[in-house]
Amino acid sequence: MIDINKQINYWRNSAVEDWEVARELVSRNRGRHGLFFAHLAIEKLVKAHICRSTKDLAPRIHNLVRLADIAKLTLNQTQINIMAEMNAFSVEGRYPDSLNEPVSQSEAKEYLRRAEEIYQWLIHQL
Repeated sequence: MIDINKQINYWRNSAVEDWEVARELVSRNRGRHGLFFAHLAIEKLVKAHICRSTKDLAPRIHNLVRLADIAKLTLNQTQINIMAEMNAFSVEGRYPDSLNEPVSQSEAKEYLRRAEEIYQWLIHQL
């Protein structure tokens, strides 16, 4: 039998650690890596929500919008847009040639700021 609370806690605690890494990397001008970890943190929080809502393991996919749908999260259009934007950094972190230009330091900070809105919202919903 699956211990859902253990799954939720794993995803949540791991997301908190990944978010700290994301912030540190972006602050050190390592935007590509930092935004990859920001995506990962959000992904893990959404997976915690999936475990909570389905009482089952989260799927092994990375698309934030699709995961939010599985979790049955009620998102506004801005939140959906941010999640869709962040998906690019999951792909770029795995396949660096997928995006044309790396983000600048100021762009990375802005993406991180926007992603933090989703991060905070998700963590407070758990």
